[in-house]
Amino acid sequence: MNMQTAPVLDPPAPKSLEATGLPIVVLRDLLLKTMFRRNVEEVTLMSKVMCLPVPVMQELVDMARAQKLVEATGTLHANSGGEMGYQLSDAGKARALDALSQSEYYGAVPVPLAVYAEQVKRQSIRNIQMTRDQLTGAMGHLVLPPDLLSNLGPAVGSGRSILMYGPPGNGKSSISNGIRDALGDTIFVPRAVFYSGQVITVYDPIVHTISEKEEDGASTLRLTSNRWDRRYVLCERPTVITGGELTLDMLDLVYNPTSRTYQAPLQLKATGGVFIVDDLGRQSEPPQALINRWIVPLEEAKDILALQSGEKFEVPFDTLVIFSTNFHPNEIFDKAALRRIFFKIKIDGPSKQDYLKIFQMVAKKRKMPLDEASLIHLIKNKYPTISNIYANYQPIFLIDQMIAVCEFEGIANQMSPELIDRAWANMFVKDEVIVK
Repeated sequence: MNMQTAPVLDPPAPKSLEATGLPIVVLRDLLLKTMFRRNVEEVTLMSKVMCLPVPVMQELVDMARAQKLVEATGTLHANSGGEMGYQLSDAGKARALDALSQSEYYGAVPVPLAVYAEQVKRQSIRNIQMTRDQLTGAMGHLVLPPDLLSNLGPAVGSGRSILMYGPPGNGKSSISNGIRDALGDTIFVPRAVFYSGQVITVYDPIVHTISEKEEDGASTLRLTSNRWDRRYVLCERPTVITGGELTLDMLDLVYNPTSRTYQAPLQLKATGGVFIVDDLGRQSEPPQALINRWIVPLEEAKDILALQSGEKFEVPFDTLVIFSTNFHPNEIFDKAALRRIFFKIKIDGPSKQDYLKIFQMVAKKRKMPLDEASLIHLIKNKYPTISNIYANYQPIFLIDQMIAVCEFEGIANQMSPELIDRAWANMFVKDEVIVK
């Protein structure tokens, strides 16, 4: 399901070393380090590892040969189509070791940051055109208030920040995930970017899901096709979900002193996708401090990061940020912070009718037969004790509790007023003083 106004433009494969946008010395040292660490000998294999087209890879090998850093082995490898083999010369090994002492990064050639910034514009989250049918399709399994999609649709389609708030257990996390599923298309994620002599790895298999299109064509495209720049990975739009563990330093570049390379922070990995801050207010950092960190990115579509040297630089910020909290916004933010969050959407608990729909759906899914007397007991006798406040999580909790009792007693799944009472007792803890 593609929801963009136009297909994402493929980043073109470089047709020469110059077209990679990187200094020749950087490319040469990457080749030497890769040959040293990976022990690759044929140009096609180097091409696959370094993600460059074969002709460009050959150009780089020929340059290193001219500098007497690489030499032909004089062996034609029968298992690789009769290709010539290459190896590092003594001078090449010495240069590789020197380059590795400065940075352990080898393999895929990085993309210059400025070039990546242009690709981000071509595949911006703000290019998404979201319709009611598309959002409904991604959330059809949820029972939602009728006006919720009317509020969510424009928010998602704008690619701007969203604050969802309301009592716990009413599906804010499920709605966030539904928004993620509704995006539905693919973007190009760089394996690494290059800035000021430093390599920053971006592609992360934990965050990024490779598209089926990439996987289907991987074996042949990397070697024979110039359909797109293989320094990028074709992925589904990414989603980063953080909760109470989120700290401000997780939004900074991560420097590895051993390899002397950087890893992109969470929000840079989420570029072109969704960044969900769940349970806002449960972090060790005050919510106001977290929002203050996001002010420039949210308003100017750019973020400021810093290298170990202290040098600061701009990176694209093209992310739909969703804040989700159980607190009222006025409790955790000042007015200036609230003004900078573009959409505020309250997620209330279900009505009695919607609650019963959810109960019925969960019971069917869990293979729990419905019992009219038990439901009447639940609605008439139990819910008045909590002022008839319904929550989306409660049907799942109650039915799973009853199933657990049935399994323990060795009886078929069933509900009864007695089982309702036993399940209800586990849903709330009685206020009492514990004598120590």
